[in-house]
Amino acid sequence: MAEPVRCEVADGIAILTLDNPPLNVVFRGLTEALDRALEAVEADVSVQAVVVTGAGTRAFCAGSDIAEFQPLMQPGRIGPGKLELQHRVFARLDGLPKPTIAAVNGLAFGGGLEIAVCCDLLVADETARFALPEIKLGVFPGSGGPVRVTRRIGAGRAKEMMFLGEPIDAATALAWGLVNRVAGRGSALDAALDIARTLTRRPPLALALCKQAIDLSFDMSEDAAIAAALPLSERVFTSAESKEGVRAFLAKETPRFPNALHFDSKD
Repeated sequence: MAEPVRCEVADGIAILTLDNPPLNVVFRGLTEALDRALEAVEADVSVQAVVVTGAGTRAFCAGSDIAEFQPLMQPGRIGPGKLELQHRVFARLDGLPKPTIAAVNGLAFGGGLEIAVCCDLLVADETARFALPEIKLGVFPGSGGPVRVTRRIGAGRAKEMMFLGEPIDAATALAWGLVNRVAGRGSALDAALDIARTLTRRPPLALALCKQAIDLSFDMSEDAAIAAALPLSERVFTSAESKEGVRAFLAKETPRFPNALHFDSKD
């Protein structure tokens, strides 16, 4: 059986493709494969940005394989049988110290949307549709959706998605702040790769610490998060990256950050 998550690395960008035809649904083997792929890209120092997408045109990921549910519908089984692994792997994607972009083609339903919102940025095909339809099965999203979706779009919109279980289109997702950009039909991956190429020219330490500082705002009070970000600022201000950034600014040159990739095009 082919690996249900393909990993390709080129020019500092890793593309992780969910590949479980026809709709790339989540089953235990896919979650385990995603874990292996994330471990590999985290360890690969050549990777400076990660794009997650789905194979084909019908779905980024249409959610969980419902056929796996019945053996888990007894007390004490859903955690060890499914959710504990998904929580750990999705948290790994969420906390990856490299910028991540979801290129959403087709459907991002249920667990598929829960994977997408683990990424820092979401780019959607104009035909993409988003839903958390678990309520129609008598359950609710169990792998981070109630937290991560709510953080992106607020409690009112998140409750609308989860209580009603109805899909929204890409334009609505953009208006609600669920996605960052909408691309033309069939071009979500290309648009995500354009962003990823820009990120490979950014200073990698500053990107990682900026991501960490933003995440602090969800974990503690405002005052505590601001205080906790101070040592992160001290690290970047004393780094070789900041020295090059300031030098290039004063010299009116394009910075060539240490450890970043450099392309001919300028920002």
